[in-house]
Amino acid sequence: MKKSYEVIFENNKKWVESKLVENPDFFKTLSASQTPEYLYIGCSDSRVSAEEMMGMKPGEVFVTRNVANVVNTLDMSSTAVIQYAVEHLKVKHIIVCGHYGCGGVKAAMTPEDFGLLNPWLRTIRDVYRLHQAELDAIEDDQLRYDRLVELNVQEQCINVIKMAVIQEQYLLDEYPIVHGWVFDLKTGKIIDLDIDFENILKDIQKIYNLTNSNWVMSRKNNKNFI
Repeated sequence: MKKSYEVIFENNKKWVESKLVENPDFFKTLSASQTPEYLYIGCSDSRVSAEEMMGMKPGEVFVTRNVANVVNTLDMSSTAVIQYAVEHLKVKHIIVCGHYGCGGVKAAMTPEDFGLLNPWLRTIRDVYRLHQAELDAIEDDQLRYDRLVELNVQEQCINVIKMAVIQEQYLLDEYPIVHGWVFDLKTGKIIDLDIDFENILKDIQKIYNLTNSNWVMSRKNNKNFI
């Protein structure tokens, strides 16, 4: 245990040396500021590393992670990260990324008492309730599980869009643009769910609109995504 812990610092030393070889001013530049274009909201699963799978460098992605990539507006951690990313870092894209084989989503499908996790998992169970007809129609357990992973991403994206800071900034500049992804652990590929928010939100937009303006989150008609 001690040896594996100490290896971390050995690896860090090698990493520092490699970065300085590539660019002697790397840490000077890194410490000066951050201007990421992306906010990544992902799962805490140790197998899913945002920067590595995206091919991004330090300073290019602002990251927050939790069990099953949930965006609950009662969770101050999530809302604080989103507000900071939008108002201060001026991110252009917000990515909600789930992954197939998610333990949190699996737990939410299990009729079991998980103690303190119950309120957190209830958010995912609510996703199942919203899409129960579609999910119950899927006979294969694994396919149903995978589809719930995708629908959970979709609903968490909608939770992001419900926030006032998102709506107000989008009205000004048509960003941040919200994206829903799923990472496939078996292939290593990122899958863009290409969620049609215009269609999904058309019947409920008036309920969650906090700006008293006509707007809709769109990628295909967005001037910043052409």
